[in-house]
Amino acid sequence: MSTASSSPLTHFDAQGQAHMVDVAAKAASHRIAIASGRIEMQRTTLALIQSGNAKKGDVLGIARIAGIMAAKKTSDLIPLCHPLALTRVAIDFEVESGGPSSAPAVICTGTVETVGPTGVEMEALTAVQVALLTIYDMCKAADRGMVITGVRVLEKHGGKSGSFINR
Repeated sequence: MSTASSSPLTHFDAQGQAHMVDVAAKAASHRIAIASGRIEMQRTTLALIQSGNAKKGDVLGIARIAGIMAAKKTSDLIPLCHPLALTRVAIDFEVESGGPSSAPAVICTGTVETVGPTGVEMEALTAVQVALLTIYDMCKAADRGMVITGVRVLEKHGGKSGSFINR
């Protein structure tokens, strides 16, 4: 039996103990979360990625698969996340060539969906972060100075709280 807390932090009970939120009474609904982040790099590193000539292979293709796998494994990585039956995971990349005051970058957007009693924000964030980490791993021999930045939830839809847009 869980004890309700007056704290807005739902993963703590009235005594301040960490617990997994009980979602049994929550209605199942179609839930979507979209997250995004970027990895900035040298121009030569971006050229390697775009050419497909990186030593370890197709960087964005492998990063896409890593992001999908990460979304599916989120509850194994984040202790209080519920294991979810995901109905869709999509990982998309956009290349920014950079300009005089901005570094070249790869922007990753992850969209995760389920039909269930709890949201998929953590799955979308995990997918994006792991996809970006995979790009770093595959390109670190050429550029150890890459920077992952701006990982955040862009949108969330479904559930009692409705929609959240952070654009």
